[in-house]
Amino acid sequence: MSDTQLTVTLDGGGIDDARAIVRALEGVFGTSDGPPADEGATVRTATFDSPDTPQAAAAPSGAAGETLSAPVTVTVQGTPQAVEAASETLARAFTARDDGAASGDQERERQLLLVP
Repeated sequence: MSDTQLTVTLDGGGIDDARAIVRALEGVFGTSDGPPADEGATVRTATFDSPDTPQAAAAPSGAAGETLSAPVTVTVQGTPQAVEAASETLARAFTARDDGAASGDQERERQLLLVP
């Protein structure tokens, strides 16, 4: 396992929505630093250790058939490969709209809107 991380920021929806999104990513990135737990938070984060060459999950484990209760804005940040794998995985697990990306020398950030 590398020391590269993927950071996921979730804005909107409820605690169950956040947990469903994190579960979808666990099939690619393994267990996060801890499941979202603060029910009163409006913004939640999860951090994953990213493999050197992550691949998007063909059928995300844990999220198949799950729906969200409200729209959730998801920002993923990490290596280009990790961000791409996370984005593809979320788009396969949920209805997603790509709201843009920003690239740096060694990191990338992408924002998605996941809708019920």
